[in-house]
Amino acid sequence: MIKITNITKQFPTVTALENISFTINNQEFFGLLGPNGAGKTTLMNLLVGYFDPDKGEIEIAGERVTRDNLHTRKNIGLVPQSLALYEDISAEENLKVFGSFYHIDKKELAVRIKEKLESVQLYDRRKDKVKAFSGGMKRRLNMIASLLHDPPLILCDEPTVGIDPQSRNAIFDYLTMLNQQGKTIVYTTHYMEEAERLCNRIAIIDHGKIIAEGSLDKLLEQLHYDDTISIIKNPSTIANMHIIKSFGDLIDVNEHFELKPKQGFLLSEFYSMSEKHNIGYKFIETKRPSLESLFLHLTGRRLRD
Repeated sequence: MIKITNITKQFPTVTALENISFTINNQEFFGLLGPNGAGKTTLMNLLVGYFDPDKGEIEIAGERVTRDNLHTRKNIGLVPQSLALYEDISAEENLKVFGSFYHIDKKELAVRIKEKLESVQLYDRRKDKVKAFSGGMKRRLNMIASLLHDPPLILCDEPTVGIDPQSRNAIFDYLTMLNQQGKTIVYTTHYMEEAERLCNRIAIIDHGKIIAEGSLDKLLEQLHYDDTISIIKNPSTIANMHIIKSFGDLIDVNEHFELKPKQGFLLSEFYSMSEKHNIGYKFIETKRPSLESLFLHLTGRRLRD
């Protein structure tokens, strides 16, 4: 459905995207994972045609996306980071206003408004003014306002930033339902757990470049170890760092160390060493590889550093 070929976009002081290429299939839930400033929002703006790339091209359903081509935008629902709501009118009135932009028949619009408010658990608050809503409720309303025209392609640019767990789960459930109904979703985030929970396929972007792309299992195959070990910092573990390092690569991560075991690593030998040097088991946690581990492996730093 989406083909991105050798995209470069520069601004006066920064190259936001550099030679980006990948494809997104129909009905896929595709995640674009990267830290703030990595180029995610720039790519979303290019996909919707708000501005043109300096080099390369984007095609959606075989049609080239450009700033002047308004036809492709009709098939896109963009859920932006920023809220675009009228605070002094009700949630229902907001949706009627946004629905009028799409020239939806009034009877059909009323049906869609009811269905979407129910889907994000806001129907009971439909008559309340938006200024009385929590930040999470506004996010949910902002999302469905962008999707009243029932687009086949949905672009979500970090839609859960700064919201409560209930609203986050409501957004997850709604987007998952839309994807199961056949919608193609492109979802940007800097939260590892969101990408792992939602996305069929993930591209990791950093400093304007795609550094890894594929399914979660395929991405984690790049890690040349089966498990990673988290070791809490305390006088005992710090004093024995030189011994711990003999078992693999040790990365300093805030309040703990991450040990990436070397080839031939045996967990039994590691625990034997820990017991010998009075490193309590409660300070050691073995866990499966994650996108956080992969990002550390690829860049040498955490995603949100």
